[in-house]
Order: sequence, then C-alpha cells, then structure tokens
Amino acid sequence: MFSAGSRLAVGEAKHRLVLWRVRKARLIQSTMSDINTRKADHLAITASGAGAFRRGSLLDEVHLIHQALPELNADDIDLRTPFLGRTINAPLMLTGMTGGTEEAAAINKQLAVVAQTLGIPFGLGSMRAMVVKPELAWTYQVRDVAPDVFLLGNFGVVQAAQMSTAELRSALNIVGANALCIHLNPAQEMAQPGGDRDFRGGIAAITRLQAELGLPIIVKETGCGLSPATVAALDAIGIPAIDVSGAGGTSWVAVEAQRSSPTSVEQAVGQDFWDWGIPTAAAVAWASSQSPKGSLIASGGIRTGLDAARALALGADLVGLAQPALRALKEGGPNAATQYLNGIIAGIRSACLLTGSENPKQLRNAQRVLGPELSHWLAHAPKASMKPPRP
Repeated sequence: MFSAGSRLAVGEAKHRLVLWRVRKARLIQSTMSDINTRKADHLAITASGAGAFRRGSLLDEVHLIHQALPELNADDIDLRTPFLGRTINAPLMLTGMTGGTEEAAAINKQLAVVAQTLGIPFGLGSMRAMVVKPELAWTYQVRDVAPDVFLLGNFGVVQAAQMSTAELRSALNIVGANALCIHLNPAQEMAQPGGDRDFRGGIAAITRLQAELGLPIIVKETGCGLSPATVAALDAIGIPAIDVSGAGGTSWVAVEAQRSSPTSVEQAVGQDFWDWGIPTAAAVAWASSQSPKGSLIASGGIRTGLDAARALALGADLVGLAQPALRALKEGGPNAATQYLNGIIAGIRSACLLTGSENPKQLRNAQRVLGPELSHWLAHAPKASMKPPRP
C-alpha cells in the first residue's frame, strides 16, 4: 500500500514527465519549423544569386598560356579521375545543397539523376533535419533514381561533435551514402539568427570519426576558404579529401544577412562580413603547396569550364559547384542542368587541349601568368602552423 504522500509524489512525477514530453514535442516542432523556413529561404536566395560575394574568386587572375601546336586529339584527352576509391568520369562534383523539405526532395532527386548520368559525385545538403525529425529522411533519399552515383552525406561539424559515431553511421546508412562530408561554417553561424556559437571540439570530433566511422570523410568549408593551418591540421589526422570552398561564389554570410531582422545583431554581422573569406584561387594554391595526402577539391565561384581548369591548374584534383547547377535546374529542368554541366566538362577538355595537357592532372604543369592580386595573396601565404586543440 502506498501512503497518501507517496501517491502524491508519484502523481507529481507523472505530471512532470507529461510536461517534459509536451515541452520536448513543442521544442522539436519549433526547431523543425525554423529549419524548414531556413531551408526554403536558402533555396530562394541562393538560386536567385542574391547571396553572391561582391568580390571574385580570383580564378580570373589565372591566365593559362595558349599552345597553338598542342599535338593532341581532343577525343583522346582522358578526364577520368580517381576519387576516394572510385573512378569518376570527370574531375567534377555537385556539392551539397539541400534537404528536409518537399521542394528539396525534388531537387535532390533531379540533380542526383543528372550526376548519375554524367558519372560524377553528388552531395546531399545538411542532414540535420532528418535527425531532428526522422520522418524527413525521404527528402534525402535518391538511391531509387541514382543507384550508382557516389553519394555524400552531410553534417555540420557542431552537429557531428554532438552525435555518436553510431548515430552518424545510421543516418548515412539510411540514405545509402558512400562518404561523409563534414562542413565547417562558423562565419555563417555568426550571421544566422539562432546559429551555433560554440565551435569547441571540432578537431576532436573529426579525429574520432576518421578513426571510427568506416567511411571516407571529406571536410569542407562553406564559402570562406581553408587556411594553411586548417589544411595542415586535417592532413595530420589523415582526412582523405578536403574542399577549400573559397570566397567568390555564394556567401552564406550574405544569405543569412538577408534572412535576419534589419535591426538585429546578426544583420549587422552579416553586412560587415558579407565578403569575408579566402578567395578560392588563393585557398587552392595555398593548399596545393602543402602537398596534402588526400584529394584536394576546389569549390567557390566555379561557374565555367575555364574556371574549373584554372582551379585544376592551381593544384586541385577536382572541382565542385552547386549554385549554378541549381539555377539551371530551376530555369530549365534536368535537361538544362545536364547541358550546363556538360558545358563545364567540355570546357575542361578544351583547356587541356589548348594548353597541351593530355589530362586534367597535367594542367598543373601548364604555363600561366598570375594577376597582381592573386600574386600578392600567394606571396604572403601564412605559415601552416596551428595551436593544438583545447581539451
């Protein structure tokens, strides 16, 4: 028999449990509402180009020297490229864009089909939404239409640090990912209403996942570039691929600035740091000079095949892009996106021929003249040293 006091205590405990469950449900609902709104805003702003950097990637300051007697047959130029244990048809990938909404699901499926057709890797957008609300996993699932595509799952480093290795592995298995992309976006978060503010433990989390996950890991910035110190830290723990994702394409700081209240602190930060970052050309050249053991990916402002060839000439193994493919898809559907990407591939092949390069890797040896601003960046490259991570 329970005493009256015991029954009262049990009743209060049950009441507190019910309140906790209600609050948790409301928190999840509120979080998902925020995420869905944010993702819809991101798609609209990025596709329109309104979130572009106001300064360039500096790839236009890489002037490749024309060879009028290349002694090559364009059809013999081999664009196939090794990447994380696979051979892809061209040194090109579609980097992570979206997920978590009905519109995002359609975009993912359509672009995955394009990537499957072209034989290039495809990246999903941040998968945080499906962890908060597992029933959204379908918005990231593309295996039914792209069974052979090299598929990259995607989590932010802060979320990756908060999740166990088993939880991350499970999420990647649900979508059938071949690799995990961990994105670094501290500048975006500082301009994002309600964004993350604590970035401690990132290196420790990446080190843990590199040792335990059992899938290849790509670490990428999101438009602000990777410094030599960051590249050195990632290379030291054996990360098999890094994406410098430099300044010059979409500025996620600018995207968040346009989402913020006009009188908010985040709006002020977004306006001040709109063009924050290392230009893509400088970030690629800096990283290449360090001879990282893994694959080096260049993204951030790649808009044409010549842009791609310039990045390859600076030392990238392959290039990535997102916004222009999304824009082509929205304007003309999958056929337009395919046509656009085929144009990128044709541009890389043409640059190889016109510089006398038998394949994209030989573009590194192509003669070039560098413009003054890029030359200044390269002449003042910071040292690749980094303080040990705090415990």
